[in-house]
Amino acid sequence: MAAATIKLGKRIIGYPEERVPVISVQEWADKTFTDPLHTLLQYLSSLFPIIGWASRYNLGWASGDVVAGLTVGLVLVPQSMSYAQIATLPPEYGLYSSFVGVLIYCFFATSKDVSIGPVAVMSLTVSQIIRFVNEHHPDEWSGPQIATTVAFICGFIVLGLGLLRLGWLVEFIPAPAVSGFMTGSAINIVSGQVPGLMGITGFDTRAATYKVIIDTLKGLPRTKLDAAFGLTALVSLYIIRFVLERLSHRYPRRARLFFFISVMRNGLVIIILTIASWLYTRHRRSAHGTYPIKILGTVPRGFKHIGQPIIDKKLISVLAPELPVATIILLLEHIAISKSFGRVNGYKINPNQELIAIGVTNTIGTVFGAYPATGSFSRSALQSKSGSRSPAAGLFSAIVVIVALYGLTPAFYWIPTAALSAVIIHAVADLVASPKQVYSFWRVSPLEFVIWLAAVLTTVFSTIENGIYASIAASLVLLLVRVARPRGHFLGKITVHADDKSREVYVPLKPDSGVMNPHMKVHPPAPGVVLYRFEESYLYPNSSLVNDAIVDFVKQRTRRGKDMSSIKASDRPWNDPGPANGGADDSQDDKKPVVRAVVLDFSAVSHIDTTGVQSLLDTRVEVERWADGPVEFHFACILSPWIRRALIAAGFGTGTPSAKLPQEIAPVVPDHDGYLSSDSDITDESLGYAHGKDAGPLVPSATPFFHFDLAAAVRAAESGVNHEPTLGDTD
Repeated sequence: MAAATIKLGKRIIGYPEERVPVISVQEWADKTFTDPLHTLLQYLSSLFPIIGWASRYNLGWASGDVVAGLTVGLVLVPQSMSYAQIATLPPEYGLYSSFVGVLIYCFFATSKDVSIGPVAVMSLTVSQIIRFVNEHHPDEWSGPQIATTVAFICGFIVLGLGLLRLGWLVEFIPAPAVSGFMTGSAINIVSGQVPGLMGITGFDTRAATYKVIIDTLKGLPRTKLDAAFGLTALVSLYIIRFVLERLSHRYPRRARLFFFISVMRNGLVIIILTIASWLYTRHRRSAHGTYPIKILGTVPRGFKHIGQPIIDKKLISVLAPELPVATIILLLEHIAISKSFGRVNGYKINPNQELIAIGVTNTIGTVFGAYPATGSFSRSALQSKSGSRSPAAGLFSAIVVIVALYGLTPAFYWIPTAALSAVIIHAVADLVASPKQVYSFWRVSPLEFVIWLAAVLTTVFSTIENGIYASIAASLVLLLVRVARPRGHFLGKITVHADDKSREVYVPLKPDSGVMNPHMKVHPPAPGVVLYRFEESYLYPNSSLVNDAIVDFVKQRTRRGKDMSSIKASDRPWNDPGPANGGADDSQDDKKPVVRAVVLDFSAVSHIDTTGVQSLLDTRVEVERWADGPVEFHFACILSPWIRRALIAAGFGTGTPSAKLPQEIAPVVPDHDGYLSSDSDITDESLGYAHGKDAGPLVPSATPFFHFDLAAAVRAAESGVNHEPTLGDTD
């Protein structure tokens, strides 16, 4: 088979003369699934990223990981017990979750900074799930069993998503929606911890946020001695952080020292208040076994609940309505955090592998009695600032947790719970979006600011579950609206002069004053030529809108090809009443040209579907009916072989007369009686199988109406001849 070739430097690009290169499904499959065994081995090795960096581990990395791991561990111990308190679980379950999280994650991680363990939002969700189950099935299952079942099922779901490489689903949830429900959740958690901070009891702290705030204000007269410990802890935490930040700015050479002292503030405050609690309460135990303040109580030493998790099928069916939101929070918070630190520290995370990591962590964690764990923003930021060099930093954090579980549990007995509430408030308050961040949402996209605000208000006045569902639903609606109502422009051209050279640039006929100089004069293309640029893929939600825009523009700017002035009203189509009261027919205005060509810029089109192709066919039919003759359709900058394949299947690009092309690419109503069919005969030649010439076009000569760039498409449309540029000579 002879082939026309194009010389480009030292490379030669060839096109077979007898066939236009249209990608086939078989060719795509052969290219994609070449050497399946190698692909399988590559996939299996990718499940354990530690293989890639463990062999290069060195003492330099170890020094950074030891410091970062121990630092995070010292924060992790008090935080994990505090978060278990949010989840309405005994404190040891927080330690179990934190140990498994930091230990298992390092084997599957693609982020060196993320620290997995109990987090505030997930803990609050677990508490709401436990409450939901107990309301419908009181005393049937214990809180720890419910929590570990949630961890197992959600972990298994997330693991499946990662193995199936479905991590891209997370991309459908935008940053404002995540920030909105995180802010609302933080407000929810803080409001729920204030009563514990003040020693106020007598109402449900798991109710809607606004109710908790109201009940707390009403209960202020019932404040107990716990407030002395709680307020002291909270004020001390903020004073220490503020003072050390100021000292770091004043003495930058000692900034790292001040940073590590600041990191220790949680542990330092807990230690001091635990000693104070022991000194004050040890001789004040009442006859009922209570103390003047609420203390943590007995924390079992070691892993007392290790073993096979008890997974009850009936419990799973009861949990079913609550599992989606738990799964979303589990994966969403982690992916958002890992991506954030990847951007800051200059490495790329693999969302699918991260899903596998938290999936494995949670499923294995149920063996140790852990409840759901995911990435923590505060501890991940701490690990990053402490100088972690690899995911192995988590191993040293696990060592700290083990030491605490086996050596410090007797001391945990005297920790005042008000101090733990202070630790929670201090940590969670940082999750509330700052005014600067909220204002940036407004400046970038006012609609996304509305989504953020809706997520916050829904969370505050309803539940976290409703807040995350509302934010995701609003984001998807906004996405669909943007796809269904895309912006498109009819183009003209201007001449730009630079460096003693001039060139033509295609811009909207009506340029936006906020983007371009409103005083410049845009020249329309040659009479009878319509130039339109898409700003979105051409899909079923927006294809009808684009069709209407092009047809309406053609009818407004060009005259009808057939003279209708002498046509009686009774002979006109029912939808064409003609001029009113015998006036002039605007469609016959001789000052307007007859449409000759339509040029479509596909540079922003990445996908086209069957409905979109059918819409283009409808556009061609309506435009040619208006022109009462053939109209050329030129396409510029087609970047996808699948778009090219779809257009050729509909008869575009080949130059075949419209009379021989289909009017429907996929009829909705089958035409069994021949009412809808025409005399057209779709041949291989009309689909692009044509003999080539001895020229060397930049694009195949069998599709003369597909053009490499917009300028070539416009030249061809204005001249009626294909002026596609060529490269070199042909053989």
